[in-house]
Amino acid sequence: MTLSSPLLLAVGLLVTAALAWAAVVSARRRTAALAAAGVAVPGGHRAYLGIGLTIAGVAVLAIATSGPAAMVPVPRTAGTVILAIDVSNSMGADDVAPTRLAAAQRAARAFVAAQPDSVDIGVVAFERGALTTARPDADHSIALKAIDRLKITGGTSLGAAITASLTAITGKPVAVGRDGAAPDIGYWPSATIVMFSDGQNQGADVERAAAVAQRAGVHIHTVGVGTTAGATVQVDGYHLQTSLEQDTLTLIAQTTGGAYHPASDTARLDGIADTIDLRLTVSDEPLPLAGALIGLALALLTAGAAVSVLRSGRVI
Repeated sequence: MTLSSPLLLAVGLLVTAALAWAAVVSARRRTAALAAAGVAVPGGHRAYLGIGLTIAGVAVLAIATSGPAAMVPVPRTAGTVILAIDVSNSMGADDVAPTRLAAAQRAARAFVAAQPDSVDIGVVAFERGALTTARPDADHSIALKAIDRLKITGGTSLGAAITASLTAITGKPVAVGRDGAAPDIGYWPSATIVMFSDGQNQGADVERAAAVAQRAGVHIHTVGVGTTAGATVQVDGYHLQTSLEQDTLTLIAQTTGGAYHPASDTARLDGIADTIDLRLTVSDEPLPLAGALIGLALALLTAGAAVSVLRSGRVI
């Protein structure tokens, strides 16, 4: 338990002690006077029940004025979430209406809207490379604006998406070495990456990048945007067939402790915020006790006054 004003507690307890001392002295003088007059003291110790309750109420009130608070563990959704959104050419396919990217943007906006203020949200756009378009922030309007700015461009590198997301989480550059060496970026158990992609990967180091996230305690949830039947997109005058590739997305999710979420139509994408569970963190938060103690003090004071009135016709 913590106290916001220990000095008030000390003063209050001194006042309570003074009242108790005065009550004892007064009771002894009264008893002595009655004994000298040959009058028996009625009730014994029960005669002092009323004043005892009153002094107890003052003591509890003294504790309440010091601002006591108990630290209790409170589970809450908190931490950092990076939305990694594929903006490669294949995301222009219309097998998910109106296009894969537009559907992913709508789902990402719904996901942001569903998160509490305790979650910092950032946005990473990726194709052959990846760029942090919004750093993690509790102001979710920044993430929403970054999502709205996304445009189709380039190829796809899921490995770059992961390392760029880890960079946004840690605040320092994260990269897999040319020799495959994986950097040690520390442990980030309250961080999550949500990746929207059709899974078509033209880059390397996906498994190594996922391993870096796994060692850092970062879960990656992958959302497959598209259909296995696919659609045709036009790139630089050429018509290219593109379809959802689930295997890589599933591998990334399983490696990092996340889950793969298929979203082959707009309805499933719109409900993606309800299927992705962010981890709960437990933190100690102060629970004020002053109100309860004041209520107890008033009850004791009232009881003390009632007992005194019933026994002697006086409050004290």
